[in-house]
Amino acid sequence: MSQETQDDAGLMIDIRKLTLVNELARLGTNGVADNLGMLAGEEAEMEVTKTNFVDIRDIKTHADETERVGVRVRLQNPPHGHILVLFPESSAKKITGLMLEDMVDDMQGVSSEMARSAITELGNMMVSGFIDGWADVLGRTIDHGTPQLVYAPEGDVLERTAGLGNSSLALMFDSTISVPSSEIHADIYALPNLEEFVGMINMLDERRR
Repeated sequence: MSQETQDDAGLMIDIRKLTLVNELARLGTNGVADNLGMLAGEEAEMEVTKTNFVDIRDIKTHADETERVGVRVRLQNPPHGHILVLFPESSAKKITGLMLEDMVDDMQGVSSEMARSAITELGNMMVSGFIDGWADVLGRTIDHGTPQLVYAPEGDVLERTAGLGNSSLALMFDSTISVPSSEIHADIYALPNLEEFVGMINMLDERRR
């Protein structure tokens, strides 16, 4: 097996450095869990069960075609690109309940606007926690733009997001978020500028030596 993965631009990702990618995933999801725990008033845990590199050209073949609800944000600093947080509809309903339980007595009366706002807020908190985890280990600031709510089949969301940048690979972090009152499933996708992302990985590798 080749020890490297190559994109169209000729950039090489040494698969021996995948442990560093997994470390970024762990640090990012720790940030997510911390933010969610503060919101819920309970200790939260987030486990990444799978990390995949997905070729943008084949991205729809890897995606679930069921509807997803979530947020997309643009990174304004290296590695640029976008971060997506997507929830199955069942998890989106749990999120709505978690976010609004102290505000409303009857969840049946929650408007679609309130539900969308709750999902956007939590998605933004998750993205912020994820990016903060990366920024801490890299020793740099990574700002992001205003979150955009997305609602569509997963493959469509990924394809549209890929079309907004010049990424040739996406990183998928399949994760489960657990708080004592609920279990929420989420897929976090990073679609960075590949050249900048490889530079980040190399920088992290140098610091570990």
